[in-house]
Amino acid sequence: MRTMEFYEVLGVAKGASQDEIKKAYRKQALKYHPDKNPGDADAEARFKEISEAYEVLSDSKKREMYDRYGKEGVFAGAGGPGGPQGFGSMDDALRTFMDAFGGMGGGESIFDTLFGGGMGGGPGGGTRARQGASKKATVRISFEEAAKGVEKELAITRYMTCNTCEGSGAASAKGVKTCSQCKGSGQVFQTRGFFSMSSTCPRCGGTGKEITDPCKDCRGQGRVREKQHVKVHIPAGVDSGMRLKMSGYGDAGEEGGPPGDLYVFIDVAPHPVFERDGDNLFLDLPIGFSDAALGSKKDIPTLEGSSRLTIPEGTQSGKLFRIRGKGFPNVHGRGRGDLIVRATVETPTHLTESQKEMLEAFGETEGIDNLPQKKNFVEKLKSFFSDFSI
Repeated sequence: MRTMEFYEVLGVAKGASQDEIKKAYRKQALKYHPDKNPGDADAEARFKEISEAYEVLSDSKKREMYDRYGKEGVFAGAGGPGGPQGFGSMDDALRTFMDAFGGMGGGESIFDTLFGGGMGGGPGGGTRARQGASKKATVRISFEEAAKGVEKELAITRYMTCNTCEGSGAASAKGVKTCSQCKGSGQVFQTRGFFSMSSTCPRCGGTGKEITDPCKDCRGQGRVREKQHVKVHIPAGVDSGMRLKMSGYGDAGEEGGPPGDLYVFIDVAPHPVFERDGDNLFLDLPIGFSDAALGSKKDIPTLEGSSRLTIPEGTQSGKLFRIRGKGFPNVHGRGRGDLIVRATVETPTHLTESQKEMLEAFGETEGIDNLPQKKNFVEKLKSFFSDFSI
């Protein structure tokens, strides 16, 4: 038998260090462990083989003997595992497995290693700080407040650290003792066969301590529920659905953990005149027939007063006019949007007899060149019907 067989089994060089040998064994042992390969005889044989190799190479004296005399030299007599033939049963292989994965620290169990997670709790045990829950609130503001920015005061109810016991939950320092069930680790362990499984201690909830003399104000919780008034600065340019984060204004943490956050959702009331699209504002401006035909000047309302707009002759309904920089401020401070005025030409109603006579007289003088949209429509009709022949 070749002396390199055990090294080849683990996939390491003959001069490999103990750390390299252990790492190689752990990797293969996890791959071929019988509990991960139930009913697989080949995997079971492989698991025994690599465990046998590790049993020898992880022991400096056995390794030296193996390097000089081979497998027979190591297992000669009754000194080796299973006698001269090496490993005699799966128990030997499992015992080697447990030894190799023992003392991993950090609260990790064999169950965690094989199947990727424990049964609860977390590494380390003992008192575990937990961040407080975050809170949310909605504030409704006017259109003008959204444009200019505003400061609002909110009334919120949240858990705060108890001032009486300073968050300890106990009336005095003597009122806190180590948990009698988990001995302060915050976890309890159960052994099932070859596996060690951990879970959060049911007695202390994972804190590792018991309150024997609870604080009268917080009843041992370390936190009290209180109503608090909070001032919220809302920047100019916010829109409905936007969210502001106020760090540290959520519930107080547990076991010394940091507080949660407060998320403020913005709801902007609609405006009777303006419509908003991003940072731009839209305004519908109704104008009379004569203003559209002859042109005029109009004072247009803006968020900051009024602005003069020139309506040119022959303005058609739906014409857009842009007033630069009169829209909403950008919430990130990147300038301002524009005010876009949409002209709507109104057809006069409730005409007097005199007005009707004047319009009839005007209509008799009206030609196709006075009506550019009508002229364009007629040209399209002519082109359309000329394609047909009878």
